[in-house]
Amino acid sequence: MRPGEDVRQRTKLFALRVMRLVEALPRTRTADVLGRQLLRSATSVGANYRAACRGKSRADFIAKLGIVEEETDECLYWLELIAEGGLLQKERVEDLMQEASEIAAITVSSIKTARARN
Repeated sequence: MRPGEDVRQRTKLFALRVMRLVEALPRTRTADVLGRQLLRSATSVGANYRAACRGKSRADFIAKLGIVEEETDECLYWLELIAEGGLLQKERVEDLMQEASEIAAITVSSIKTARARN
């Protein structure tokens, strides 16, 4: 497996899990808005990670990983709102929140490592 391949797979599986969670949301205006926002940011995590892996330079790689970090944090925000707003039980979103936190930590670590090598 190439370096980063595990993270590529994790970010893809994260997006797929979020897709299933969004489909489980109630059919209300609030849930529709939050679901769309969550789905957009969750799919962006994997897409931007893949783009970072194809970065043209170290600076490009770092910049794209910064987007991954932001989108992952945004996912956490939408998941918190879904849980705290009572749209789904907190237990239903806890695993996804944990995975988002771990992806964010991996991303921050990668950014720090790449910056240190500059």
